[in-house]
This record gives sequence, C-alpha cells and structure tokens, in this order.
Amino acid sequence: MIPKRYNSFDEIDNDLQILSLQKQIYKERIKLSVRNSKNSLKSVNIKNELKGLLQNQLLTFVSDKILNQLKK
Repeated sequence: MIPKRYNSFDEIDNDLQILSLQKQIYKERIKLSVRNSKNSLKSVNIKNELKGLLQNQLLTFVSDKILNQLKK
C-alpha cells in the first residue's frame, strides 16, 4: 500500500476527522449489535421461538401420521 501524501495540515486534519467519525459509527454499530443480541436472548423471545418450533414439529408429525394412515 502506498502511503498518502499530504500537501497541507488541513488535509491531514480532514482525514483525521473522517477517521474519527468512522470510528464512532463502528462503535455505534457494535452497541446496536450487542443490544439486539441481548433482546434476542431474553426468556420471552426464547420461549416464543421454542413454542413456534414445537408447533412446527407437532404439525409435521401429525400430518405425517395422517398421510401414512391415508396411504394404508
């Protein structure tokens, strides 16, 4: 990678400000990701996901049983 050449301190300051803003954006993205992860791990959300999974499995099981009975 070729280092960037600056012609003035203003250019350096401008790039430093851009880097600082990018750093703040990345920090906020991380905070948002952590917040979303915490929310998804709450017991209510886990309970609802398990409930949906069990309902799906039960529906599949019952439909398979019914189809097997109809085939006989």
